[in-house]
Amino acid sequence: MATQLFAAIDVGSFKLELGIYEITAKNGLRQVDHLRHVIALGRNTYSTGKISYELVDEMCRILEEFVGVMKSYQVSDYRAYATTAMRVAKNSHIILEQIRVRTGIKVRILSNSEQRLLTYKAVAMKETEFQKIIQKGTAIVDVSFGSMQISLFDKDSLVSTQNLPLGVIRIGEILSKIPAAGWTQKSVVEEIVDKELETYKKMYLKDRDMKNRGIKNLIAIGELILYLARDEVDHGMADRIGAADFLAYADRLCAMSLDQIEERFGVNAGYASLLMPAAVIFSRVVEMTGAEMIWIPGVRMCDGIAAEYAQNIKKLHFVHNFDEDILTTTRNMAKRYRCGGSHTQCVEKLALELFDVMKKNHGLSDRDRLLLRIASIIHGCGKFISTRNVSASAYSIIMATEIIGLSHEERQLVAEVVRSYEEEFDYVDDDTRVAKLTALLRLANSLDRTHKQKMAECRMTVKNGELVIAASYDGDMSMELFAVDMCADFFEEIFGIRPVLKKKRRG
Repeated sequence: MATQLFAAIDVGSFKLELGIYEITAKNGLRQVDHLRHVIALGRNTYSTGKISYELVDEMCRILEEFVGVMKSYQVSDYRAYATTAMRVAKNSHIILEQIRVRTGIKVRILSNSEQRLLTYKAVAMKETEFQKIIQKGTAIVDVSFGSMQISLFDKDSLVSTQNLPLGVIRIGEILSKIPAAGWTQKSVVEEIVDKELETYKKMYLKDRDMKNRGIKNLIAIGELILYLARDEVDHGMADRIGAADFLAYADRLCAMSLDQIEERFGVNAGYASLLMPAAVIFSRVVEMTGAEMIWIPGVRMCDGIAAEYAQNIKKLHFVHNFDEDILTTTRNMAKRYRCGGSHTQCVEKLALELFDVMKKNHGLSDRDRLLLRIASIIHGCGKFISTRNVSASAYSIIMATEIIGLSHEERQLVAEVVRSYEEEFDYVDDDTRVAKLTALLRLANSLDRTHKQKMAECRMTVKNGELVIAASYDGDMSMELFAVDMCADFFEEIFGIRPVLKKKRRG
């Protein structure tokens, strides 16, 4: 296929960005142009809860200019995503409609978990360095204008990811109301940051053997680190900074006046006021983790948007398995709520086998298979809170917990499936995907009703309007036969196929 030009638009909390990328089957992804316009959407959102008409007008004007650039490059496709500021704005839907009408651009608001996965994909494009670094204990630290994300890797696996309310605009709003300067302001920021990090440390680092499984490396991403490390990072190219050197540099920056920061970094006063809080956040994370090295890959949100698009059209292939990251963090979530173990593993295995054998009958996608797998892993999490209201508790837990890479709608779908698998199904929402995944999870759970993995070895076939499950188990299967019979009517109603559990004949 000939060269394809793609445009990525990031509607961020403090800037609008446009990236133009060249995508080819041979060379993958290459950026050919980048435009950026500073606009403080976040200041409005975090102070008033809404984005003002004046900022909307400015945003539409800049996006119209972006459209002109896209036409000049003759881009064949684009993606436009909004992040934290738009996500929390009360009038976001009205703004999205104004943007669509005035510019023709359709902007989608990303969930925080979707946003973070895109930034990880941008980092993972630098495959050799990324794969090498995450073999040891590594934290990806993304300090942005609206919030902060810390994600922990251990031997190539993402073990946890957590969003903290430590965006520099939020901190800046607090500082603007406190009459302080210089080191006094720095100490105020440190207290704000330390409060959040102490809670994070107790929850996610307390069980780590810091000598053998501690955090050796930090991967620092986001626009702010590119400014902070401008002396170390040449035109956004990847580089490393020793932890001690960074801490000394951050101390020097925090001792500067606002005018000195403006002159040093070539930014306006509004942007300069955000760099000191950013330096403090990164410094405190370095000190909390004891990391020895900071890697700054020099990537932006637009890079992640383009990387995902190129991956979806099969012009970019990652060595790192991001679906495994999603599953690993889900399993850690199950561990936290004491719903892992052999039963969960068995239900997951059976649910996937049911999905695959029913492929011609359910019409679901590979993405739906992943969502079913997630639901299987955490289907018992509600028991951690209540053994009487399991389904409602499970729904609350899932909706309150971010699962990296899932949109809000996908997380809600998983929560609905988990809430419905043991309760009467609610047809009000008219969501056939929820109904189908619920039926599959119900049957998988019924096949291990006694939690003794009697169906660990079984054979499934669809024939003559029946899903025949032939079990190798020689012992009593009364509970499993009863449980399958109880969910058979609903399964047949959804798929037109009736599940039947039988003992496999011995030859």
